[in-house]
Amino acid sequence: MREPARGNTGFWNSLRQGGVPSAIASIMGAPTAQHMAFIRSMMRDQRRPEVLHTPLNELDAVVFDLETTGFSPQHGDEIISFGAVRIHGGVVLEGEQFYTVVQSKTAVPEHITELTGITQEMTLDAPTLLEGLHDFMSFVGGNVLIAHASAHDRAFLNAALWRTSKVRLTHRLIDTMMLARWLEPSRPGYGLDELLESRGIPIYGRHHALEDSKMTAQLWSCYLEDMMRKNVETLGDLYTQLSHA
Repeated sequence: MREPARGNTGFWNSLRQGGVPSAIASIMGAPTAQHMAFIRSMMRDQRRPEVLHTPLNELDAVVFDLETTGFSPQHGDEIISFGAVRIHGGVVLEGEQFYTVVQSKTAVPEHITELTGITQEMTLDAPTLLEGLHDFMSFVGGNVLIAHASAHDRAFLNAALWRTSKVRLTHRLIDTMMLARWLEPSRPGYGLDELLESRGIPIYGRHHALEDSKMTAQLWSCYLEDMMRKNVETLGDLYTQLSHA
């Protein structure tokens, strides 16, 4: 998405720098302005080169998943829930998890309700998208992100971040599907269910953002062991390997 031209350059420059003029903050409401400023500040300096030297078995990361109304944010589909868990290396940190349903301007289709269990009524009483993003990014902090088939999640996050705060995601992101393609190149498919079954990971609560995050975290733990055997020890090693896969 290209940033639209704006006449009020002072305001938009202030947004880019993470600030909101006090008059605008008054119009928006202080909490909304604070959420925007926080999200913008979170997008700064997330690609620090030193993290590339972090051993993967000591990496602090957040495994996350989104549920959405469809597959195309460019055509109006929206996020309806966030789920995430924190991990250290291959260990899921007990109690360190995040989940929220958020409001959607797009109606939740019946087949999405059947898939996720999220109804239109649930979204009506939920936090706004901006509030959900704020709380999700607070949980993520400066950690590396991990997701399965991450192109979908990245596209929706970028659309939501741009719509609410005029920023895009800058965090490093590891895709467990890409890991599977590298580690097991002869597999016939790389869907999450198939990969979980292949590793003996119990499948439960599929298409619930938090439960999918927990299962993806277990899958990451399996892949971490495989990478250690291949002498891929740091995040930099992993990126180098994937760039040649």
